[in-house]
Amino acid sequence: MGDRPAREPAGARWWFAAMLAAPLGVALQLQERTLQSASVYAALAVLGGLLAFAGWRWRRVAALGLLGLALLGFGSTGWRAGQRLAEELPAAIEGRDVRLSGVVASLPQSGPSGLRFRFEVERATLAGEDVTVPRFIALGWYSGFHEDATLSQPQRELRAGQRWSFDARLRRPHGSLNPHGFDFELTLFEQGVRATGYVREVPAQTVEEGAAYPVERLRQRVRDAILARVADARAAGVLAALAVGDQGAIEREDWELFRTTGLSHLMAISGLHITMFAWLAALAIGALWRRSPRAMLALPAPQAARWGGLVVAFAYAVFAGWAVPAQRTVWMLAAVVVLRGLGLRWPWPLVLGFAALVVTLVDPWALLQPGFWLSFAAVALLMAAEPGRDAQDAARARPGAWWSRLVAAMHGGLRTQLVATLGLAPLTLLFFQQVSLVGFFANLVAIPLITLLVTPLALAGCLLPPLWTLAAALLQPLFAWLQWLARLPAALWFVPVAPGWAQAAGLLGGVLLVLPLPARVRLLALPLLLPLLATPPQRPPPGHYELVAVDVGQGTAVLVRTREHLLVYDAGPQYSRESDAGQRVLLPLLRARGERAIDRLVLSHRDLDHVGGAPALLAALPVHALSSSLAADHQLAALAPHQPCAAGQTWVWDGVRFEFLHPPEGALEAAARPNTVSCVLRIAAAGAPTTLLTGDIEREQELRLAGRFGDALRAEVLLVPHHGSRTSSAPLFLDAVKPRIAVVQAGYRNRFGHPAEEVAERYRALDVAWVVSPACGAWQWRSDESEPGRCQREIARRYWHRE
Repeated sequence: MGDRPAREPAGARWWFAAMLAAPLGVALQLQERTLQSASVYAALAVLGGLLAFAGWRWRRVAALGLLGLALLGFGSTGWRAGQRLAEELPAAIEGRDVRLSGVVASLPQSGPSGLRFRFEVERATLAGEDVTVPRFIALGWYSGFHEDATLSQPQRELRAGQRWSFDARLRRPHGSLNPHGFDFELTLFEQGVRATGYVREVPAQTVEEGAAYPVERLRQRVRDAILARVADARAAGVLAALAVGDQGAIEREDWELFRTTGLSHLMAISGLHITMFAWLAALAIGALWRRSPRAMLALPAPQAARWGGLVVAFAYAVFAGWAVPAQRTVWMLAAVVVLRGLGLRWPWPLVLGFAALVVTLVDPWALLQPGFWLSFAAVALLMAAEPGRDAQDAARARPGAWWSRLVAAMHGGLRTQLVATLGLAPLTLLFFQQVSLVGFFANLVAIPLITLLVTPLALAGCLLPPLWTLAAALLQPLFAWLQWLARLPAALWFVPVAPGWAQAAGLLGGVLLVLPLPARVRLLALPLLLPLLATPPQRPPPGHYELVAVDVGQGTAVLVRTREHLLVYDAGPQYSRESDAGQRVLLPLLRARGERAIDRLVLSHRDLDHVGGAPALLAALPVHALSSSLAADHQLAALAPHQPCAAGQTWVWDGVRFEFLHPPEGALEAAARPNTVSCVLRIAAAGAPTTLLTGDIEREQELRLAGRFGDALRAEVLLVPHHGSRTSSAPLFLDAVKPRIAVVQAGYRNRFGHPAEEVAERYRALDVAWVVSPACGAWQWRSDESEPGRCQREIARRYWHRE
């Protein structure tokens, strides 16, 4: 027996338009900077539902129905967003020690600096009084920065499902916000996490095992068993990621390797893995179902196979952590299964549109995630490129000729990989400004190996652990292949962010390149792709410069760009032993801006919040000169042509003059503390405002500068010394500089209290524009513009961002 008779959709065009209308309303709501009241969204949703019903019932008012669907999407998303924002952590609790009692609600992820896990709060008290906090909180339990730091005994005992009680310091979700950077606050909002924090002390209470979160407890047992059995830490990390979704088990260096070779999508629990398991399960269930006449009478074998495959996909996604990308894949598969179960044989664009509609309604904020678009674009390209070609190749293969079927399958796999590589390249450049030039060859080997062998073995090892050893052995030649590819010249290609029209043209070119069209039509893809690939970045004119005070948290990093040269002043902090501002913030920003080299890197002094990101920069980009107050034997001084900074050193780039004002010649050897010898850099040009970058100098150095230079120290833009510490910004110094704009780079609710309120009042009393990175994000300013700069939080503000 087969499926129910298939029927074509009535009014397919209207259905397709309807499936676009609701996501369009959702997309418009996601652009709101602030939310309306809940009653406004509820009214829009009700009105939209009525109009949508009218449009469906009476096709003469179909346009009203489409408008209704858009209103329904807009209103329902806004209402849900309001409900989520209402779970905000009270401001009075931020930065204070709260006693939390509850359950470990996720698989704890272990890293060099400690643990990260999600905690379900059952009770919270502050000074002995009950307080209200969000139900789910993302917590860290850190063990320190030192290389010999290890997990304490209580940390090693932490397990999913256990009940714990400890003091934690909480804060509202807040992340760095930079142009073309990762939106951490959006990710937490999408996951429903409305507070973060860290454990303050070792718990004294007895640990209770409990029976909560059985799936998470099982995941942890499997993860720990893999790490204990597989000797090769690299292979063990990959197997843990593929089996239970613990991406934290993969080391930072390996993630860099996977990004360079275009395999990041494959090492996570991707839609490819889940779809593959659904397909294999459907084949097996269908074959078994056909052996039972009674089962086939109850339910046709094709339907049983599809529903069984969906159940297996759902089970795998849950076991792997039920991450947002996995959820999207399950909802997409469910949409297709439901359509086929209803006997609706819709054209593939309609099926894909319905699946996208379901995913959007379940998770509206998925529209802002690159993974959503990459997943649906990949499916659409494969469906549109040459539908049915694989089946036709298989049909032409002679019955019984296994080699002919093998050749046909290899041909289909090669074509599929080529279509995906070429078609998704413009989208990858659009989202990440990079594409792996060796990705085609890496995926050609890795996809069948990881998807068909390693991942099934990783899961089967849960029942038969020796299979993990076999899976680890299969990974060794893959690692060798990837490392060879990554060492090839220009393995990873970067392009600057292109304007909107160039991005649209590039996407159209990618589609034309893979569609089954005549060659003369495909040639149109080349001029369409060219602007996306070769748009020259915007540069300031000669005699002017651009400055970006990057949002790196508690630390300093400033980009100074002239017409033909780039200077980077400090490289931001090291966040943990596996993460720093160079790798997470500066490199993505520099590549998005089209920077391929650093002409001069200035490291003001050796403190980790100023040099923590330098190793990543020096390893990834050519650095033509390094100026610093580092000791001659410092490890960073050997990584680029190095010269100690000293007062009086000058150079001119494109009509812009750079001059070090501090430290004095010979002061480095006698310095008692690194702050006192911070490199102070003045940037000036004829007819352009002057900028003063000050590092962490303190009051004594400020007074010496004011006494030496007097009014010549004047600068329109001042990078506030020492992040606004009480030890800096002396009144006499400010009277000499007379800044118009003061920029403070500091972390949100940092433990040093920077900037000090008394210092902020000092600047405000002088009527100085006060720019603080936690409230501003990255600050961008050009010397040829009259505006006082632009804050990224103002440019890109959305309702989930901190005020």
